Formats: sequence, C-alpha cells, structure tokens
Amino acid sequence: MTLALVDCPTGLAGDMLLAALFDLGLDEAVLHHPLRALGLQGRYRLERAEGRSGGLRGLRLRVESLESEPPHRHWRDLKRLLDEAPLAEPLRARVLAVFALLAEAEAAVHGHAPEHVHFHEVGALDALVDIVGVCAGLLHFGVERLICGVPPAGHGCVGTAHGRLPLPAPAVLEIARRGGIPLAGSEDFPPGELTTPTGLALMACWADRFAPPPAVLPERVGVGLGTRELDRPNLLRITLARPWPEAPPVSPEGIEMGGAPTGPEMERLEGERLETVVLQQCQIDDATAEDLSFLLEELQRAGALEVFCQPIAMKKGRPGTLLSVLAPLQAASALRRVWWRHSSSLGVRESLQPRWVLERSQRRASTPLGEVGLKRALLPGGGARVKIEHDDLAAIARRQDLPLADVRRRVRQALIEAADPWFAPPVPGAPPPPQATSSPPRQP
Repeated sequence: MTLALVDCPTGLAGDMLLAALFDLGLDEAVLHHPLRALGLQGRYRLERAEGRSGGLRGLRLRVESLESEPPHRHWRDLKRLLDEAPLAEPLRARVLAVFALLAEAEAAVHGHAPEHVHFHEVGALDALVDIVGVCAGLLHFGVERLICGVPPAGHGCVGTAHGRLPLPAPAVLEIARRGGIPLAGSEDFPPGELTTPTGLALMACWADRFAPPPAVLPERVGVGLGTRELDRPNLLRITLARPWPEAPPVSPEGIEMGGAPTGPEMERLEGERLETVVLQQCQIDDATAEDLSFLLEELQRAGALEVFCQPIAMKKGRPGTLLSVLAPLQAASALRRVWWRHSSSLGVRESLQPRWVLERSQRRASTPLGEVGLKRALLPGGGARVKIEHDDLAAIARRQDLPLADVRRRVRQALIEAADPWFAPPVPGAPPPPQATSSPPRQP
C-alpha cells in the first residue's frame, strides 16, 4: 500500500502540491493528457524551476495562462465539461469532488446557489491545472491513503476579485467547517495568505485525516516551494511511504488507539490493515428500477468503494429497497450530495465502520492477447491471491470475438509461461515480488 504524507508547515496551495509531485518524478504527460481531454491544450504553459527557500531546495511551479480573454467559468458549465470529457473514472470523480466542494463553499459565503458560482481565483485556468494535476499525480503514484498535517491559514487581508477580504479566506473557513478540518494558528507568521481554498479543498477530498504522521518507512520525498518570502522556509513536502509494520492502529481523529481491546477481536495478523470507512444507508419505496440503477452508478462515480441493495418490506406492506454504500471518509459529503440530488429519500443514515483489509497492490502486464491489469493481495501466513481485471478480459473477448472463459485461461497461462513474478510458485527464502508500479489504481 502506498501512503502519502503531506507536511505543510507554511500552508497549502495547489501549485505547491503539484510542484512537490513533479519533484517526486511525476511526468508532465500525466497532467497534459487529461487537460487535453478537457480541451485546454495550448491554453497554458508550465514553468518549473529548481529553487531554494530558507536554505532548503525544492521545486517552484508557475502556471502561465495563454488565454487572451480568460472566461469566467460557472460551476454548472465546468461540471458539464468534466462529466462529458473522456477522463478515467477515478480521476473524474476526484476532480468533480474537489470542484463541487469549492463551489459549495463559495456559494455559502456569497449567499447563492452552487450552480451560479462563477469561479474567479479558484476557477481560473491555473486552478484547473492544479486540481487536475494533483489528482492525476496522486492516482499515478498509486496513493491509497493520505495523511495531511494541520495547515496554518494565515492572517491579515488578501486582495481578490471581490476586493480585500479578511484571512483566513472565507472559503477556507467554510471548507474547514464543513469537513471538520483543524487549522493551525498563524500569529507568528507575517500577515498574508498561507492556505488557499484550492489547496485546502484538494486535501479535504484526499486526506484520510489531518494529524501528525504515524510511524512509516519513507521511500521518496518531493518538495514544492511557495512564492512568498517568509521568515522561514516556505515549502510543502509530500512523502511516499509504507506503514511501519509495528505501528499501532490509528483512529480517524489521529489518536493512537493504545487503549483499544487486545483480545482476539483486535488481533492484527500479518498483512492485515485496520481502516475506517463510512457506511451510508437509506430505504426507498417510490423509485423505479431505472432510477435506482442510475442512483447506484452516480454513487460509484462519486467515490463509493461498494454499493449494493437489498429487497425489504416497508410500512403498509409496501416492498422497498435498502441501499447501502461503503466509502472512504473523505467521500462522505460528495456522496450525500448524490443522495439529495438523485434519490427521493429525505434522510440518509451514516455511521463509521472498522474494516480489516489485506495489503494489496496492482500493476499492468503485457500478454500476447493484450495488456491486462493485475490485483494482488498478500495472505496472512504467506502466499498471495492474484486476480486478472475482468474489464480487461472482457475487452479482449469482445475485440477478438473469443469466449470470456477461454480468454481468462489463455491470459493466465501466458503469464505463467512468461515467468511473471506474481504467477510464479513461491521459492523459500526468495525476496517477495514487486508490489506496485506507476500505473494509476482502479476504483476498488
């Protein structure tokens, strides 16, 4: 599992996050490809430069707009563009969640509907590049969990399209209020903005929690520099790491669960990981099968890990459906927006659920029939379980007009004959096979 730690001692900003990802080795093509799909090719230019702040090195990034007359992009138009563009679903869902949160925060502080928000700073071209780039970069590095430090917000005033506004920026406060995100004090900083709405919205939609990092094994570090001169290094660090095997479990609030039960029900087996997910449920008895199918699809697009339904008997003897959704904590608000928009329910039950999961990894592999995705889970006590992506097998079956079972058998046999490390029989004392590649993970 790839864990990302975001250290933000001088605040959060989209350009600093993206610069840190480039410093980690992110290829610009990972950013340019989805932006091209959004029709933005030739409308921006990236300027990357090595720099120093307070004696420490890092990468500084500037996004230059090449639009002669930049349009004011309304949220309804931007959402339509993101919905219709040929983007990979995990990326589309992440970017939509970030912009939806920004739109709702801006609408709340200005007192109008989110659809009527026309973005100024947060919706300009540089923010589009930052949001799409950061989401694409984190997916590219296979980040499954992200822990962010508590950012300072800044104090004083800042000039905006609405005039001079107090700091923290109103949208920053609204995002923090909605997400229960702590903000560190900034009285010992010079006056100025430290955390931007774009930077905080990105972390609100990606971070499992805002807290000091747990025990980890750091593997790679990327440093993004800010543009302001401060009385200390103005930087942000992203560390890609693996959890330290002996680290105690951590609650969603960032408190070590040292006093947790120690009986068999909490015994940690090798290769297991305890995580917390949110469970959302509602009962519906006045929707058609087509409406329910559409609702399930939209919940999956909004970041659900699992969506399922069960037939139930409701009051007055009416048959109904119980819909259940499991999702990461950071996706809860985006999912509630889907419930309110596309279901007839007037209430959604929500609770936190502990979930034991096996350590897993995934990558792409080439075969004579075509490229396929592989998922591998390590089993307690040794051994592994490998699954070939069904969607890739189905695509090959359709493309070559072959039976699906035949394609599955031939692909598996080809991987065995090619001595693929994930399909080779275990050799006592041999090192484990590789755990990850740079391919973006698919939605679980």
